[in-house]
Amino acid sequence: MFTFTRNKKTVTTVHSDMVTKQRRYDSLVKALHADIFRYGYWLCGDKHVAEDITQETFLRAWRSLESLKDDKAAKAWLITILRRENARRFERKQFDYSDVEQDTLEDNIASSSEEQVEQHLIRRQIATLELEYREPLLLQIIGGFNGEEIANILSLNRNTVMTRLFRARNQLKDVLEQPKVRGQSNG
Repeated sequence: MFTFTRNKKTVTTVHSDMVTKQRRYDSLVKALHADIFRYGYWLCGDKHVAEDITQETFLRAWRSLESLKDDKAAKAWLITILRRENARRFERKQFDYSDVEQDTLEDNIASSSEEQVEQHLIRRQIATLELEYREPLLLQIIGGFNGEEIANILSLNRNTVMTRLFRARNQLKDVLEQPKVRGQSNG
């Protein structure tokens, strides 16, 4: 007959490790939750979906927190998890197609301030960029990442990222300078 005895030192070490993990996780969430949510919102354009994928991102982060070796890389690590989580939602989702094109649906802008209208316009134009240009631009604008960091997150060459950023900014500039987009007309 075997008897099991607990080693107090092992129990104490395990408890200490769990407390350390919880503190590390809590500080990670506190420091980066807003940035991760903001990027998630930009990716999907829906507050509720952004909340869901942000929550799932942090759940996956908790499960694999030990794999984060450098806390300075935490934001890029979380963005990578978020991007994968966003992609997973398309694997699961069955789309309902309608006869109405998305562009023809009326926007409900509840703001009266010119600045908010301008921000809405810019967001709409960024959303029309192809994903290969939109994603690096959002990582730079929202995430605050530099070209090298974006290259690591997207698993691309730094020069490719810089080219895509340049093209994305030029496409936005061209679209925003058109009189129709700016709300100006010549007739």
